[in-house]
Amino acid sequence: MSFLRKLFGLGPSVDLKAVAAEGAIILDVRTKGEFQGGHIKNAMNIPVESLDSNLSKLKNKDKAIITCCASGMRSGTAKSILKSKGYEKVYNGGAWTSLNRKIA
Repeated sequence: MSFLRKLFGLGPSVDLKAVAAEGAIILDVRTKGEFQGGHIKNAMNIPVESLDSNLSKLKNKDKAIITCCASGMRSGTAKSILKSKGYEKVYNGGAWTSLNRKIA
C-alpha cells in the first residue's frame, strides 16, 4: 500500500480539512470542461497539461496547495511538478468529489 501511496503522491496522512481551513489553495487540475461540470467552491482550475506555463498564478511558494482531479492520478502529477518547482506545502487531495466531502 505504501508503494501505491508514493506512486500517486499521497504521502503520509494529512488533515486536509485543517489545511484547507488555514487558507490553502484548492488546485483542480482537470480540463476546463471537466471543471465546468462540477468543482469545489473557490477552487482554482489549471489543467495539469498547462501547469508549467501557469505557475505565475501560484505566486506564493510558501502557501499550502491541495491538488485534486477526477481520480488522483493527475493531481499526483501536479504535486510532483509543483514540488520540483520549489513549492513546499503541496498535498495530493485525490478525487475532487472525495476531497470536497473531506473539507466540507
